[in-house]
Amino acid sequence: MIGNLSFTAMLPASAALVDVRTGTTLDAAGIRLRVKEKAAELSRHGVTSGARAVVAEANPVDYLIAIFACWEVGLIAVAVNPGLRPEECENVVETTGASLWLGPQRPREEAAGTSEPRPLRLDEPALILMTSGTTGRPKGIVHSVRSLFARAALNIAEIGPEVLRETLCVLPVFFGHGLIGNVLTPLLAGGRVHLWPGPALSELGGLAGYLSTNRISFMSSVPSFWKLALRVSARPEPVLERVHVGSAPLSIEHWRAIAEWCGTRRVFNMFGMTETANWIGGGSLDEAEARDGYVGRLWGGSVAIDGGGRGEVLVQSPSMMLGYWQRPDLDAAAFTNGWFRTGDIGELDAAGNLILVGRSKSEINRGGIKIQAEEIDMLLERHEAIVEACAFGIPDAIAGEAVAAAIVLADGATFDPEALKAWCRARVRDEAVPSKLFAVAAIPRNDRGKIVRADVRAMVERQ
Repeated sequence: MIGNLSFTAMLPASAALVDVRTGTTLDAAGIRLRVKEKAAELSRHGVTSGARAVVAEANPVDYLIAIFACWEVGLIAVAVNPGLRPEECENVVETTGASLWLGPQRPREEAAGTSEPRPLRLDEPALILMTSGTTGRPKGIVHSVRSLFARAALNIAEIGPEVLRETLCVLPVFFGHGLIGNVLTPLLAGGRVHLWPGPALSELGGLAGYLSTNRISFMSSVPSFWKLALRVSARPEPVLERVHVGSAPLSIEHWRAIAEWCGTRRVFNMFGMTETANWIGGGSLDEAEARDGYVGRLWGGSVAIDGGGRGEVLVQSPSMMLGYWQRPDLDAAAFTNGWFRTGDIGELDAAGNLILVGRSKSEINRGGIKIQAEEIDMLLERHEAIVEACAFGIPDAIAGEAVAAAIVLADGATFDPEALKAWCRARVRDEAVPSKLFAVAAIPRNDRGKIVRADVRAMVERQ
């Protein structure tokens, strides 16, 4: 692959975008035309190669067109949630030094400068993904043209272009899982991408019908999406050929339920992060052999465990980020001897397959014994009365911390904390048994569908 090459020039003729809600369809020629028109509009503002443009379009097709147009004229696209509040918008602009805002909210006048527009080169920054929230000092992860194309190429080689021919994207396109995994990858494989970001509960009843009618062959989402979909949608006819589940821990029971609903055992528990441009590996249900947290082998790159045995997962990947936007302090902390510190705790089996057990940031320290909160989540979700669980640490006068958990009960289930603790005690060591359980209507998530444990703890403390 050479530098100075536009994204749209690489689209196969069969690539297409479909807006599920409006019915708008753009084939490859239509995508190129829309991008050309948007690029011309950006050029009229005056652009300087390497300047930042915040993309915050509300419509998913418009969002993608804006990103592709930025790349055509040499702008770095800053992907943000279109639902940001005005103060958050200002914060993003301040942090990134953006001179253009592409979307309905425009926090400052556009003044990008003047230079001859040109597509971004291979090793230049192309995309900044904001990952740590947009209050305080936001953290932006910077990817190059090379890292994005490397990730898409490795994904296509693993999944196969035929499987990606009809892809349903139910995730927002402003973060890596949705944008890189569900859009860029299938588009570059020549697939048709059906955009249905964040379907409401009232819409999910039509999921099975849409899958069947449109012969959807591939989709990828987060565990929380499936917890809703399996409750409100009938099963589709078996059209899905492969399903990915990622961005949050997946228990083996939930994994099996998804596979049964989808009608395929080719349901993969995925491993990846924004810093590696989304997926870097994944393992299927059959490969897992009933092991929670099994994510198998890496798709290109290498994996190691810090210190051996069980410890922090370290990775090297062709799709690694360039770094954090203007945060050399974070860059220095993120790498050790050329390895990226993922923050995940895991272990490798005898065959070199990776099993994740939790996150270092969510460890609960009970009298010096480290307990992974995700381990307790997955344990509790095995119980037939529990739909979802979120464990966290609470202060304990003797042990320093104790285990607590918020749970969402199944319809008709009775909340019996002591019975649940006894059930746990029969399956896990004593120190990992929750000392407090809280029944909640729902577990809060951020705009990427991830649980923020501190928010859950704060919610139950207010009860």
